[in-house]
Amino acid sequence: MRPSRRSSGSATIQDVAREAGVSAMTVSRVVNDVRSVRETTRQRVLEAVQRLNYSPNTAARSLAAGEAAQLGLLYSNPSAAYLSLFLVGALEGARRAGCHIVLEACGSELDGDQAQAAERLADTEVQGVVLPPPLSESPAVLDAIIKSGVPFVTVGGSRTVPGGLKARIDDFAAAVAMTNYLLDFGHRRIGFIRGNLNQQVSHERYEGFTHALRTRGIDVSEMAIAQGDFTYRSGLAAAEELLSSNPPPTAIFASNDDMGAAAVNVAHRRGLLVPRDLSVVGFDDTAPATTVWPELTTIRQPVSAIASAALDLLLARIRAERGGYDLPAGERILDYELVVRESAGPAPRASR
Repeated sequence: MRPSRRSSGSATIQDVAREAGVSAMTVSRVVNDVRSVRETTRQRVLEAVQRLNYSPNTAARSLAAGEAAQLGLLYSNPSAAYLSLFLVGALEGARRAGCHIVLEACGSELDGDQAQAAERLADTEVQGVVLPPPLSESPAVLDAIIKSGVPFVTVGGSRTVPGGLKARIDDFAAAVAMTNYLLDFGHRRIGFIRGNLNQQVSHERYEGFTHALRTRGIDVSEMAIAQGDFTYRSGLAAAEELLSSNPPPTAIFASNDDMGAAAVNVAHRRGLLVPRDLSVVGFDDTAPATTVWPELTTIRQPVSAIASAALDLLLARIRAERGGYDLPAGERILDYELVVRESAGPAPRASR
């Protein structure tokens, strides 16, 4: 059984801060014996610690002393390809930084289950938590982590969480680039498969798509839009819906590679040649992009590098807090790349 942060007392660092009338950073400085705190403030914090029976995270204090860190990673992702790349990046980043990763799975979409999973992870001797999508945008998870007082970093989407760190790409700009790529081929009827509406990146990719269309003077209302949830199965249903529209699109832009690969499958079933009759593009550059035929033109999101960057941000924040100096909330935006393969080409002449 893993040790619990609350096993010797239920108080958190935020509870102590409220009791003493100071910031959580000040409490951290006091319990780590940083000498920059005024003596009157130090005494007030120590008295609050005693009254609340607060027990500082011993693993966190080990980090301040230069010993190995232990970070938690809470995961649940409908795309196994994305999750695999993320875990590889996180584990490699941990190896390079000399820290350990505690993995906690949460496959439920229920708020209560997600909150409990987050609390279980926060209750272990971890100094920080990494939250990849979609749990990085779960209100239940974020609320539980924030209440625990454990530093955290979220991945994906531009929405900033108070007190949190973030690692991502510019999904909006990447979607603009991909849409312009299709428009430059002469496509004017482009079907779009949206991702899970609970994830900010789904909205940003769709907004990038529509922004590019409007900028080129194209009526967005004439585009066929179908809803997916980032899974291959949802891509099958969405592609069938798009290709059943009248007139059907000459190109499909799927919000991730799983759904893009599904769209290629549906095209084959309908006797369409990709890209002669239908162009298909994806997003992420995960394994499905190169296991489908023809291989997908896609946006390369450096998933493993993002995971590693998230760890770096989190470790820098933890060391700053334990060392007693301020570090403002940080965000790291990594570069994306439009990867050209064989699945996209000129629009059929008759449709131009």
